[in-house]
Amino acid sequence: MGNNNQEMESWRIFRIISEFVDGFETLEKVKNAVTVWGSARAKEEDISYKKAVKVGKLLAQKGYAVITGGGPGIMEAANLGATLGKGESIGINIELPHEQKPNPYIKTLISCRYFFTRKVMFVKYAKGFIIFPGGFGTLDEFSETITLIQTERIHKFPVVLIDKNYWSGLLNWIESVLVKRGYIDREDMDIFQVVEEPEEAIRCIENFYKKSKRKSKK
Repeated sequence: MGNNNQEMESWRIFRIISEFVDGFETLEKVKNAVTVWGSARAKEEDISYKKAVKVGKLLAQKGYAVITGGGPGIMEAANLGATLGKGESIGINIELPHEQKPNPYIKTLISCRYFFTRKVMFVKYAKGFIIFPGGFGTLDEFSETITLIQTERIHKFPVVLIDKNYWSGLLNWIESVLVKRGYIDREDMDIFQVVEEPEEAIRCIENFYKKSKRKSKK
């Protein structure tokens, strides 16, 4: 019985490796992408859904590929926007017990069994993140990303939150508790920006890279 369990664990390692290889080979040509996150439960009539469609379309028109988690809600909206903008629409879907079906607006689909391999794909090929209101999954992705930037495990890139009202409670708590107690530095609050409209989010990303180009020329 013990040997069988050991063999199963060993095979799991090969499944993880194959998932990374498939993802890397599929996305290796993607050089200019933005990852969009947010709730899978957002409906078409929700303002966040409509804004995510606009974000996807604007990104595509600016020459960015749009990467999402591949499911419904905000993910579907951003992929729809990318398709409307005639850009590259990528979905990195996760296999869940309650099946999350890929949305119909994905041109390039990667299916993952493991959350951690999926997260690597999100970060490795993105030049920025735009994050809409969401639940535990969205908060997890936001937290992990800013931690990687804070600890310099990845290069700094723009992280933009959309919907000031939604994020204000969390950000006030971070500033009044984490900063105040010295658990993070005040400068860590500069890792991300909060905006209201899609156009502002795109501007944050473009301004970040304009500043980076100016610095590299000096």
